[in-house]
Amino acid sequence: MSITKAVFPVAGMGTRFLPVTKANPKEMLPIVDKPLIQYAVEEAIAAGITELIFVTSSAKRAIEDHFDKNYELEAELEKKNKHELLELVRNVLPSGVQCAYVRQPEALGLGHAVLCAKPLVKNESFAVILADDLICDEGPGATAQMVDIYNKYHCSLLGVEDVAAEETDKYGIVKSTPLDERLSRVEEIVEKPKPGVAPSTLAVVGRYILTPRIFTLLETTEKGAGGEIQLTDAIAALLAEEQVLAYRFSGRRYDCGSKLGYLEATVEYALKHPEVSGEFHDYLKNRFCKT
Repeated sequence: MSITKAVFPVAGMGTRFLPVTKANPKEMLPIVDKPLIQYAVEEAIAAGITELIFVTSSAKRAIEDHFDKNYELEAELEKKNKHELLELVRNVLPSGVQCAYVRQPEALGLGHAVLCAKPLVKNESFAVILADDLICDEGPGATAQMVDIYNKYHCSLLGVEDVAAEETDKYGIVKSTPLDERLSRVEEIVEKPKPGVAPSTLAVVGRYILTPRIFTLLETTEKGAGGEIQLTDAIAALLAEEQVLAYRFSGRRYDCGSKLGYLEATVEYALKHPEVSGEFHDYLKNRFCKT
């Protein structure tokens, strides 16, 4: 079976963006005119995924509202003959795509968030997409690339990229054996190792395809780094039972969980936006290129 389900862990508090995230989910922060979570959802849909599973918290109702129908707004836009905006609102979620929501009752980490999705995923392989990691590519998106690899190997797959040696303590780091230019077999995975003791600089960054066996392993995974149930620890256990591959996806990643990465993404996407790109380019040129 191909991948038809994607899990979006969106229950985090977004403390790095306080105070804006006090009342607004970090996944709803806009990159120009679309929230981060919509970019993640569009990437999933482009990969052929039709069932979107959001692991939320009580403070994330705005995400549910964004993907729900807004009858009052649609009626007002139709009344004012704003048909282009009306179609934009109606097409936030295409027909044939379904959303489901499950609560993460406690902030116990990414592994726990993924485990919360088990009743909805059931016995299927599935994608995990972290909206904080916005990945831009002119061709197929990162998830579509990984689905193609999964359809060939039918095993768990981790999206990876090289990071600076001094930043290994921010990521799950893998040691792997190359299979081709972009694909390798994972031999070891460690959660946030300190620089100097990390097995490599190849970091897992916000994209996974996992077999359902991961749920059984998560159920017995004890709290690890940060006192949380780490998905990395369950993947380490999975290595003893199944093949796990690492894939260097094509595309540029913006770490929108950080202020700098978020600002970089905003600038780059604004420079490509059909409505504002020209004027924004002129603004930047006048702002920074004056002699």
